[in-house]
Amino acid sequence: MFLPPQDCPSPVRTARIGRFFRESITSGGCVALFQKRLVLPCFRLTPIPFAASVLPQVAGVSASAARALSHPRRCATWIWRSAMLLPLWAAVAASAGCILTRDIPDPALDIPMGYKDASASAVADALPALDWWRGFRSSELTSLMEEAQTVNLDIAAAAARIIQADQQARIIGAALLPSVSIGGQEAYFRTSGSSQSGLTNRGREIVNYSGTLSGASYELDFWGKNRDATLAALETANASRFDRDVVALTTLVSVANAYFQVLTAQDRIRTAERNIASARRILDALKQRLSAGTGSDLDVAQQESVLANLRAAVPQLRQTLVQNINALATLVARPPESVTVKGGSLNHITAPRVTPGLPSELLTQRPDIRRQELQLASATANVGSARAQFFPSIQLTAQGGYQSPALVALFAPNAAFFNLAGALTQPIFDGRRILSNFELTKARQDELLQTYRKTVVSAFADVGNALTAVRQTTERLRLQREVVTASRKAFQLSEQQLQAGTADIIIVLNTQLTLFQAEDVLSQAQLARLQAIVSLYQALGGGWEPRIERAANAL
Repeated sequence: MFLPPQDCPSPVRTARIGRFFRESITSGGCVALFQKRLVLPCFRLTPIPFAASVLPQVAGVSASAARALSHPRRCATWIWRSAMLLPLWAAVAASAGCILTRDIPDPALDIPMGYKDASASAVADALPALDWWRGFRSSELTSLMEEAQTVNLDIAAAAARIIQADQQARIIGAALLPSVSIGGQEAYFRTSGSSQSGLTNRGREIVNYSGTLSGASYELDFWGKNRDATLAALETANASRFDRDVVALTTLVSVANAYFQVLTAQDRIRTAERNIASARRILDALKQRLSAGTGSDLDVAQQESVLANLRAAVPQLRQTLVQNINALATLVARPPESVTVKGGSLNHITAPRVTPGLPSELLTQRPDIRRQELQLASATANVGSARAQFFPSIQLTAQGGYQSPALVALFAPNAAFFNLAGALTQPIFDGRRILSNFELTKARQDELLQTYRKTVVSAFADVGNALTAVRQTTERLRLQREVVTASRKAFQLSEQQLQAGTADIIIVLNTQLTLFQAEDVLSQAQLARLQAIVSLYQALGGGWEPRIERAANAL
């Protein structure tokens, strides 16, 4: 196992290992040596009784050579040769173990103590609940939210990507286990009956049966190449789970915004219809004045223009209503014809109070930050895997089975055969392929580090913008309601004077236009406030629970 960086030895301590081997050989023999516990730099070997299989696994010698080590005189020779190479192997191992600790990047995040636009009392309050949309007190919105969580196609696609990532991790993790295959064969062949001397015979027929355990191979992951590659795949699989949470949060926000836009369109249509009725009353009054000789054709024409503009605005509002209903149908994976949205009015929607909490909590609350964090961890593991390619690879292969010309004697003891082999391969020249791959993974890690830092900084900015938007839209809505109240009072007074025949037509036109615009803007201000609240939920990570759903075991 790897030791901490501070435990990595100096070159002087590494050189002592060779002397330790030589002293053990001359004093107590090879058996006593392997009964001791030896701690190497950055690696720890547990005490194993001396056996012929120890050195073949480390040095890659064949099984026949290993059996030769059981001879007392040869034992000392093999151990002395191994001791000569051990300082070099220990230095390489120490370098590999210590360098890996430097792969972990430092994001150097500057986390503020609190949000500028958040009140002091809001910091101590709890974060939004999982079902944050219930705070709007709309049963229809809650129903749409729950349906979207179940049937939304984007969420389903993200869930499928999780399965893909899990299976990819299993594919890569298979390198940590030996591969074994079995086979059986029946061979029948006949030799020629002709010879060079011209004589002929009946030839020879041969039947051969075999059953083999073939292709058994295993790579000793001494430098952690396959282990780090598997770890990178597992971190990618975990990141895919947070990617699903990002998609789910985006979907829920889209459902809420589309539903509020439906309500806004319905409110604006009702406002337009009321304004059309008011404009028609004014037009009728002006026509009566024209018949009585106290009005003019210009007054009637101006009012007809106002009425026509109000009617012309309704089709666009109805189009917006249909488009948002269709958007809701897409989000719940249904055709528009099968979706019925009753809607209602924004006046029936409750604006919940959202508490942002502390900025430090945002690092675990937002799924996009956790996704980038795990992608960075995956890239870091890939750096370790790329570095391990510089070191030798140790491959063990084995084959065995039974072979016999008679099927009944196929599994007889004398029909068995086997062979074992060990190979060690050290890259020497590859046209800088391994080095370039290592530099590529380092650059990829640095890219993801900067992306992670940007995601965190952007998250703080999102929360700040959302808090500002909530505060300003709330103030705007309060002022706009005052505008509507004053405009409605002015219009009612001008209409009364018009009926009495004492009002100036210019004042009547101005007051009604001001009221119509103020009521329409009021609906838009209500929508802006609700959308700001939804944006704050999204900036805080929604009601996402900060948990890690681990990927399946790669083995």
